[in-house]
Amino acid sequence: MSEATTDGPETLADDASELGAHPLTAQRLAKLERYRAAGIEPYPVGAFAPDVTAAELHADHADLEPGSSTGRVVRVAGRLVGRRDIGKLVFGVLQDETGRIQLFAQRQILGDEDLEGFRDLDIGDWIGVEGEVITTKRGELSVAVARFVLLAKSLRPLPEKWHGLQDVEERHRRRYVDLIVNERARDTAIVRSRIVRELRRAFDRRGFLEVETPVLQIEAGGALARPFVTHHNALDQDMYLRIAEELHLKRLIVGGLGKVYELGRVFRNEGLSPRHNPEFTMLEAYVAYADYHDVMNLVENVIVEVVDEVLGDRLATYQGDTLDFAPPWRRVTMLDAVADVTGVRFELSMDRDAAADLAEDLGIAVDPSWGVGKIVNEVFEEQVERTLVQPTFVYDYPVEISPLARAHRSEPGLTERFELIVAGRELANAFSELNDPLDQRRRFEEQQAARATGDEEAHPIDEDFLRALEYGMPPTGGLGIGVDRLVMLLTDQASIREVILFPAMRPERT
Repeated sequence: MSEATTDGPETLADDASELGAHPLTAQRLAKLERYRAAGIEPYPVGAFAPDVTAAELHADHADLEPGSSTGRVVRVAGRLVGRRDIGKLVFGVLQDETGRIQLFAQRQILGDEDLEGFRDLDIGDWIGVEGEVITTKRGELSVAVARFVLLAKSLRPLPEKWHGLQDVEERHRRRYVDLIVNERARDTAIVRSRIVRELRRAFDRRGFLEVETPVLQIEAGGALARPFVTHHNALDQDMYLRIAEELHLKRLIVGGLGKVYELGRVFRNEGLSPRHNPEFTMLEAYVAYADYHDVMNLVENVIVEVVDEVLGDRLATYQGDTLDFAPPWRRVTMLDAVADVTGVRFELSMDRDAAADLAEDLGIAVDPSWGVGKIVNEVFEEQVERTLVQPTFVYDYPVEISPLARAHRSEPGLTERFELIVAGRELANAFSELNDPLDQRRRFEEQQAARATGDEEAHPIDEDFLRALEYGMPPTGGLGIGVDRLVMLLTDQASIREVILFPAMRPERT
């Protein structure tokens, strides 16, 4: 907005410092006391209710000619984020949750005293304004201030207009400031909400029942990952934050709920990276009488619906690549994908040492405990996954790395499992679910043996889940969609921290 500017750069070196220790905040504290001495409450309750948003004003008056008066009196509220003083006129910029609107304060309407009161406001203050909708001579849609109310006094100045918070750590740590000064951060938060809403609608329309399962669990199962451990004092036992929603959702299938899903937080005690946050959002869904081919179609249809609703286009730009979400998406087995990219053909029936030699020739360091299936998976993740830019279903994964997936109906050593890869990273994981309790017990025991050798991500034996399977679970297809990664794709964000409002952070330096 050309007719308003913000304050200068924030010079507070330490947010934890005493407010009175810095000249800028000391001035605001003094102003706070001055207001109270004059009988002005700087944090009033129920003092003002807006009746329109900035976005609604821009939509309603998009074609208003310069220098126009509408006769429409409105009430707007938000944060003062810009101001320019030219004597008898003071221009302001009000920002609410929908956008910005200019404020036009002039002496002939407000009078000397109230104009000085408006001029005395600080950038960052929350205010309510009542006035007529006009356009300035330059054509800027504005509210001509007839009355204003201080709703909340800001004691810390905002970062400088053009540079904002430049330090990435500070942006994520002080997200409340980032959202004020960074329009893209606000837009990403809004788009994330829309994506979550559309995912729910897609499953609701298909007759799925949304449920909630425990976050605190006696056994952390459903994925190969290291859990967070806590202690329940009343029960005097260690418990785990869930690493997946899977095993409890399958219990519900056993109980006769034929279509269930949960959209919630899961926790994995892993490192921090542009793709990983220890606390993230997963949507898992399970449907009776389905297999992984049915689930493949379900995932494709659901994500296309979300893309259509959120982007309005099946083409999306991600980090310089154009992604085409128009179905049908490519489908390729893991072994074929590895052969296509590396030129090396692995088979699950081949000698383990021969597979290790082939992998090492490709530059993959092989652990002595790995079988052929794990070796092939490492080659895929290190050499192949990053090359799959367009939406691609990679299917038929080795049993060794798929302890909860049904054995392949015709290919020994493989499971009926797929992953959806987009822009070189996993977006969804799904199976024909293993419902044979005896086979599941054998798989758990193999994982337990791996755990005994030091694999902290190996799956534990969940006796209650095995008991549930022993009551009988119908043929079932299941899926998990990484919600944060889907948001990253549809908002063109390279880092998962940009799509999580409050990502995990290292302790603040002192």
